[in-house]
Amino acid sequence: MKKTISICFANNKGGSGKSTTCCNIGYELSKMGYKVLLIDGDMQMNLSLSLFGEDDVLQSAQSGNNIYTAVTQQSDVSDYITPTKYDGLDMVLSSSLMSNIEFDLFSKWQRELILKNCLKNVKDSGKYDFILMDAPPTLGGWVMNMLCAADYLVIPVEASPWGLFGLANMFEFFGTVQGINPDLQLLGVAITKVDTRKNYFKQTVEALSSTDGVYMFQNYIRTDSSIEWAQDASLPVAVFKPSARSAKEYKALTEEVVSLVNR
Repeated sequence: MKKTISICFANNKGGSGKSTTCCNIGYELSKMGYKVLLIDGDMQMNLSLSLFGEDDVLQSAQSGNNIYTAVTQQSDVSDYITPTKYDGLDMVLSSSLMSNIEFDLFSKWQRELILKNCLKNVKDSGKYDFILMDAPPTLGGWVMNMLCAADYLVIPVEASPWGLFGLANMFEFFGTVQGINPDLQLLGVAITKVDTRKNYFKQTVEALSSTDGVYMFQNYIRTDSSIEWAQDASLPVAVFKPSARSAKEYKALTEEVVSLVNR
């Protein structure tokens, strides 16, 4: 039986491109023939809105067909999966009720392993090649849950003056989670929102290159208005505009991710 690889996209700083990166890598993986399950773990529901219209996302939130219900009821995630309109790409949508998740998990026994247990049947079935999880910009019990359920961590970082702010805390948190999930590996740091004309990009590259034990993805994502227009249309950028520079960059980044997990 094939192994399902789970990757969590996380950074305690908002605006780093987690949801966009998770969405577009998920889509590119499905185009490569992989079966992919996306999990939106953020109350902002950006990943959900990346592939579904607002009415569909709100209906899912109200109906209970979402990750919040699955986790708080400690249910099999299989019962909460919604197919997207793309072959091989499914999602467990989020809910605004995720704002309560830290409180809801607080009194649970072995609370840091709840999501891992909810995903067990899906992972054991081998139905999916990849499970990609979009985490909220926090470092609490819920993100710990997501990392405990993951094989790899990808940290998107915005190439901006504040892009690296708090990254040391993210690395420290990663080390803490490894004490619970020793199989968790840092796959790498992906640089997003790059403007190569500005010094911020060079400073980001230099800072990451000098950090021991941290792989920096060689493929980065430059600023591109097509990304924002694709988000507004609830489409992957490669669907919205296949010729877009960012579409080609996300394809290259996805290929790099595959090569790293298969090494």
